[in-house]
Amino acid sequence: MTHQVIKITKQKSWLPKKLIDVFYPWTLAFGFDPFRTKRALRGLLITFREYQRIKSQNALLGKKYEIKFSYPVFSDRYEPAGIASGHYFHQDLLVAQKIYQSNPTRHVDVASRVDGFVAHVASFRSIEVFDIRQISSKVPNITFRQYDLTKPQNEYIDYCDSLSCLHALEHFGLGRYGDPIDIGGHVKGFENLRQILKVGGIMYLSVPIGPERIDFNAHRAFAIATILSMAENDFKLLDFSFVDDAGELHRDIPLTQAAIECQCGCIYGCGIFEFQKVS
Repeated sequence: MTHQVIKITKQKSWLPKKLIDVFYPWTLAFGFDPFRTKRALRGLLITFREYQRIKSQNALLGKKYEIKFSYPVFSDRYEPAGIASGHYFHQDLLVAQKIYQSNPTRHVDVASRVDGFVAHVASFRSIEVFDIRQISSKVPNITFRQYDLTKPQNEYIDYCDSLSCLHALEHFGLGRYGDPIDIGGHVKGFENLRQILKVGGIMYLSVPIGPERIDFNAHRAFAIATILSMAENDFKLLDFSFVDDAGELHRDIPLTQAAIECQCGCIYGCGIFEFQKVS
């Protein structure tokens, strides 16, 4: 399960930020990004000028190339070359590196991003992917299984020695991906994660962290203490990293009481927990 992390704090606009915070997610929900439209309009005239220029150059060559103005792209010139920050970039790369180093016997992923984390792992080893939605693609090193993790399935008890669930648990029970509405869906999902993993196995879990809430129907944000409480009876915390609200990664952070209470300073950050199942 994936979703776009909406970053609106750095957008420049004459509108008050509070109005942007309220209405921008709604425009995206209907497939309209006003900021991207603004950038496209900015690039409109220059793109038409460049079209005329390349036609003139082609005429000098005796119309060597067939040129169609059939796939206009107006805004890419104003976009960065790539995104090397944010929740998905950092969590996908960090956890894939950890799995490469640990080389488990069987790694199972639950609902993480297929075109990010899963692809990273599949580049060097096999991985099984469980998701509530169907995936029809057949890719070497990836085995897909349709599985609702809020419902127990005894065939997967003590199934693997390595398990990941990245930016997915926060969606369970909110209906976004066709799952039944269940306000406790994340608790049931966590319990099934526990059952899938063998004792001694490692679980990589990432979730949004910040003031605890449900942003319906997109996701939950968890207090760090909530995740630690859910894990305390069966897991030992081996490592904690997080991505802050600006999209920067902080690795191997000691979880002091002060850090737990202030959510590492995050409103909508990403906590990356590495747990070992001990019982």
